[in-house]
Amino acid sequence: MKSTAENTAQDQNLLGAYRHPTDRSAGQWAVSRSDRPQLYRIEHRLAGGEVHIDTVVDLDNLKSKLRKWRREGFVRHDAGAPDKPSANGSAFLRDLREGPPHAQHDAGKPGRTAAIGQVVMPLGAGGPLVPEENPAYLFAARSDDILRDVVENRRLLLIGHTGTGKTSLIEQIAAHTHQGVLRSNMNGQTTVGDFVGFWTVKGGETIWIDGVLPTAMREGLWLIVDEVDFAEPAILAVLTAVLEPGGRLLLKEKGNEIVAPHPSFRLFATANAVGSMGQYRHLYQGANVMNEAFLDRWRVYRIDYLSREDEAQVLRRTFGPRISEAMARTLASIAAECREAFMREDLAGAFSTRRLLDWTALMLRTKDPETAAGPTIYSKVSAEDARLIRSIIEHHIGVEE
Repeated sequence: MKSTAENTAQDQNLLGAYRHPTDRSAGQWAVSRSDRPQLYRIEHRLAGGEVHIDTVVDLDNLKSKLRKWRREGFVRHDAGAPDKPSANGSAFLRDLREGPPHAQHDAGKPGRTAAIGQVVMPLGAGGPLVPEENPAYLFAARSDDILRDVVENRRLLLIGHTGTGKTSLIEQIAAHTHQGVLRSNMNGQTTVGDFVGFWTVKGGETIWIDGVLPTAMREGLWLIVDEVDFAEPAILAVLTAVLEPGGRLLLKEKGNEIVAPHPSFRLFATANAVGSMGQYRHLYQGANVMNEAFLDRWRVYRIDYLSREDEAQVLRRTFGPRISEAMARTLASIAAECREAFMREDLAGAFSTRRLLDWTALMLRTKDPETAAGPTIYSKVSAEDARLIRSIIEHHIGVEE
């Protein structure tokens, strides 16, 4: 609980307050100056006045939050704005925006490209390892920079809570561009041999079996290292060798053979509790701390859950006329409130878009939200979590006795 003096000091530094014009339960987002230079404090106050989110962010993250609040319908209710940049800062931004356009990379031969949003990408060779394309998948605005980085062959680390769609984003990019994908899950059972390769005996002959990393590098596949923050140090050491653009892999176990990357090879990783997500490490027991030297070899993107509007759009694209706009908005709000409960640690697990779609599909078949929630939601969580989720559902749509 903050003291009166602390609250008074923060009110004096208040830069903006954002409220939803129709949804009082949405509470208020308050932005104020932090006591740390160039940083800003964000608080989310519920309708009753209690604060359940209190964090400090830099200007880039603040701008991202402001865009997110606008998408969710929040409106500013008072004056004030973050400090204006210096004269030099204004000149910097002017020169940046008015300078020569970003160089366009050769996306491939004519007829061998695909456009995703505003980004033209080369098509891959296809094959059985290409993920299945989801026609209802929504490439949100957050995807554009990631798409361009894929074209430029950057090493990408996507961080965020479980169920935010980190892996599915990469898989759907691959599906739309006919790229084969391998996945390696760092679940504690993955060994260096699984990742790099090993010797074995077959038919009386000793042969070398490539792991997922050299296989992807040789064949020009995309490799997704899921939950890299759970990887063994030996695996991280191997990864570091190939993180630089054009980085090569040295197979010491195979007589120091060097594996050069195929031009189509791409390397991705996902994590829950790394960098700006480190504050949630206690929610992901066993996650390792990633040092800055390792993180600096990646471009790190934080992937949040879809906004309520975007998730409602995904529902409409998936189920078409079977679901009305009002139904889609209501279901997206239920999912959003479950996620907020998870981040408050009132729920032990998150609420993924995959779970929402599964619940909706069964609901449309049974015509009963509660019956459908049994096998798709309640049976997967503790009894205590099931009660809280049920109360959220009841708040929005009610449950017949």
